[in-house]
Amino acid sequence: MSDANPLVGSTKLLSRQLVAVCKAKKVKRIVISPGSRNAPLVIGFTSDPYFECYSIVDERCAAFFALGLSQQLKEPVAVVCTSGSAMLNYYPAVAEAFYSDYPLVVLSADRPEALLEIGDGQTIQQEGVYGKHILFEANCKEGDAYSAFNLEKINDALNTAIEKSGPVHINLPFSEPLYKTTNQIGVSLSLTAPNREIPSDSFSKTELTHWNSANKILVLVGEIPPEAVAQDLLNKLTEDKRVLIMTETTSNVHHPKLVNAIDQLIAPLDQEQLAALKPDILVTLGGMIVSKKIKAFLRTFAPARHWHVGPKRAYDTFFCLERHFKSSTNNWLGSLPMSANEHASDYRDFWLQIRDKRRMAHKTYLKNLPFCDFKAYQAVLKAIPAGKMLQVSNSAAIRYTQLFELDSKLPVFCNRGTSGIDGSSSTAVGAAVGSGKPTVLLTGDLSFFYDSNALWNNYLPNDFRIVLINNQGGGIFRILPGNNNSKAFTTYFETKHRLTAQHYCNMYGFEYAQAADMNDLDAVLSDFYHDNGKPKLLEITTPGHVNDRYLLDYFDFVK
Repeated sequence: MSDANPLVGSTKLLSRQLVAVCKAKKVKRIVISPGSRNAPLVIGFTSDPYFECYSIVDERCAAFFALGLSQQLKEPVAVVCTSGSAMLNYYPAVAEAFYSDYPLVVLSADRPEALLEIGDGQTIQQEGVYGKHILFEANCKEGDAYSAFNLEKINDALNTAIEKSGPVHINLPFSEPLYKTTNQIGVSLSLTAPNREIPSDSFSKTELTHWNSANKILVLVGEIPPEAVAQDLLNKLTEDKRVLIMTETTSNVHHPKLVNAIDQLIAPLDQEQLAALKPDILVTLGGMIVSKKIKAFLRTFAPARHWHVGPKRAYDTFFCLERHFKSSTNNWLGSLPMSANEHASDYRDFWLQIRDKRRMAHKTYLKNLPFCDFKAYQAVLKAIPAGKMLQVSNSAAIRYTQLFELDSKLPVFCNRGTSGIDGSSSTAVGAAVGSGKPTVLLTGDLSFFYDSNALWNNYLPNDFRIVLINNQGGGIFRILPGNNNSKAFTTYFETKHRLTAQHYCNMYGFEYAQAADMNDLDAVLSDFYHDNGKPKLLEITTPGHVNDRYLLDYFDFVK
């Protein structure tokens, strides 16, 4: 920038310190929720061309948008809000970031301490508001006398976000006046660098003996970013006939010798078959597991030992966790010994044969299936062109998606940290912006309407596509045990509605298409991904009263 246009910042030293440390730590993307108390921060970030700033009014959407950016960029992204209840609306995304390991940085402006709890407007108790769902909280103090204290806290917070890949909160009190600026923005920085070392944990002699003597090893792969698992290491693992690999759609792991539709394989098994599937060793890789059926199976038929591999944390999901290897997936796979097992094992090949039979039955069942949710998901997933990114909402959308084989080059993401429907659309928009890839959001009706403010921003790419499966309510609840025909069920569980997305599309500038049968759907999908210079939404209306029956019948049929 030339001398004629010098950088400006707030007269508040705390604001200038915060902006300078963010720049030093390469926290480049800043999502701003408009307000007044955060004016010193807004001035600092928007005046420096280093930062890429986004303005999103709805705080909940803003935080999930930032989460989507972080998901794709694999770096910290900051959200900035005013004081009061604004920061509470960030909480759902903070919780998702905590459980999905995204470095979300919450920057909340606050009233100075003297104005708290005296009845002043737009104030809440902001200190400690995120409880146990953040990795670090920096409660700064107002006044130049606290400059060294504030600098240390800000530095520690950002280092934590980078090192541990999770959410942090920096609370920043500002007194009025809030809008004064200065071109004397330089601040003295003395910062410690984040520790970027990746731990590498190895086998003990006892564990090596357990591994070599096991006849049945089940490797369960949860949520992992695309291309995070080295293909040559995966290939090596698949050569071991004792090892059966099961993957979730969100694992982004593909190989001919693995089970990619877990529920399709497990759901029809009787107790004797489940006992035969029980592994000696269970190894889990990656993040959260979607399949309830695999959880129920492994809790009932618990393996002798469960080992989890991951640098951060290990969940005792199956109540038999023995060992947490604090290592990256690739480091751990690279350390695996060649099999020393002299006993022939048919564990892998037997279950792959069952998998193949299930796949044939799957195709037969869908071929003769009337129009419904299941049929719609089949058509939609098959029609996604190469080069896209798929973002899937929670509830029925991700569970249906898990029943299909997807293109190995299609990256798949879903907010499985808390499994909520509240920010799926906003995350998808942020991910599309952050990645620059043509993005498809596959969502259900409740998730879409709940997060409809996700479309209220100026950053939607023209190649953004939404496929909305509208079955007029929470159809997934019909699959669960209960009286599905009672008034209480339809009102309070299924939440029947008559909403459509057409008016939203008119308001937000989307091209709208609708389908209510296979002929309509095939016709719309034929040109849905063509570039018409604006984002598009396809709303597929399905018969909500029969979807559950067709899905439950499916598991009986594939048996």
